[in-house]
Amino acid sequence: MALRGCLRAGGGLLRAAGPRGPPARGGCAGGRPPTFGFLFDVDGVLVRGSQAVPAARQAFQRLADSSGRLRVPVVFLTNAGNCLRSAKAHELTQALGLQVSPEQVILSHSPLRLFSQFHQKCMLVAGQGPVEENAQNLGFKHVVTIEALRKAYPLLDMVDQSRRPKELPPPTTGFPTIEGVILFGEPVRWETSLQLITDVLLSNGNPGAELRDIPYPHLPVLACNMDLLWMAEAKMPRFGHGTFLLCLENIYKKVTGRELKYEALIGKPSTVTYRYAEYLIQQQAEKQGWKSPIRRLYAVGDNPMSDIYGANLYNNYLKSAHQNQVQAGVKRSPQAASPQTEDLELRKECNNSVESCESILVCTGVYRHNADVPSKTEECMTETVFHGHRDFCFDPSLVEASYIVQDVNDAVQLAFKKENWS
Repeated sequence: MALRGCLRAGGGLLRAAGPRGPPARGGCAGGRPPTFGFLFDVDGVLVRGSQAVPAARQAFQRLADSSGRLRVPVVFLTNAGNCLRSAKAHELTQALGLQVSPEQVILSHSPLRLFSQFHQKCMLVAGQGPVEENAQNLGFKHVVTIEALRKAYPLLDMVDQSRRPKELPPPTTGFPTIEGVILFGEPVRWETSLQLITDVLLSNGNPGAELRDIPYPHLPVLACNMDLLWMAEAKMPRFGHGTFLLCLENIYKKVTGRELKYEALIGKPSTVTYRYAEYLIQQQAEKQGWKSPIRRLYAVGDNPMSDIYGANLYNNYLKSAHQNQVQAGVKRSPQAASPQTEDLELRKECNNSVESCESILVCTGVYRHNADVPSKTEECMTETVFHGHRDFCFDPSLVEASYIVQDVNDAVQLAFKKENWS
């Protein structure tokens, strides 16, 4: 990770990994409405598994007033997706000692509510937790789970010999044709989900049929959460949904000789997720009666390949949008700056006041600062292993944080100092 200078704030060493922003504005907070907001990652920033990061409560004591109400708009932007927004809000309330509402939480799949063209289709849903309820809450009317598909076609799941049927089951009748696939997150039995999802794609939604010509393009696939790794209580990072996607992509290509294509990649670092976060930040500001437009976002994360990449990508998007060149400077496949990012509903609701999204990397999760930083910045970045998704090409500038700090409390202090906020 390239470092180009350092500064101190609140006793913590804040390592600036990029050029400093504009000078702080004059005056003190003293009742003036905020013109900035925070996007906080959760795992590795605020919590590690079920345990709160000690600095998290300190940070939110700074963010809240004496009655426990936030003084600036905050969105919790996590790639988790195996729960309901209300459950994640409750978890954060317990961890932070401050009331968090579901409207402040963006799970990896939350932007799927914008994809109304799929809401009436029969969709196969994969992942853990309440996947049916999540899909229905997002607007999907007809969903089929991996388990329901396995029970309907018991001959498909053949890896675990103990689950193979002892007798030949009767033919399945009346099962709906699947019209698309939603990948909410990593499943429990990877072999079952990998097999059945592949079956659905190869059979054009009729996995009980005999395989003939393999359809291509295949059925629409919408994937949430591309994180290769994530940080829990273990000392080393754990496999994330990005690892599962990597398996599925390679199996599909090995079987068919063709690339698995995504209708949408959602969750960090996808631009549509940050666009949705901006929308919720603005909603909060309006609800609180803060009249000044929100101009700057500070995105705090622990994963350079999702949190920092996504924030920097969105910062580029904001700059391009203000120049009426939405895709200018994005040097990769269309996935990151696809038309999804300019969804009509968001374009209508957002007032486009946000001008920048600065990335702040903390050292309490996936990223750990190495004191022995190579003197040659370009060489350091070139040798970095890219953990991002296949459809997001490696651009060293996108994984270079605006600032690197020790923890989330230092991140809040840094933003307050830049904003001259008491």
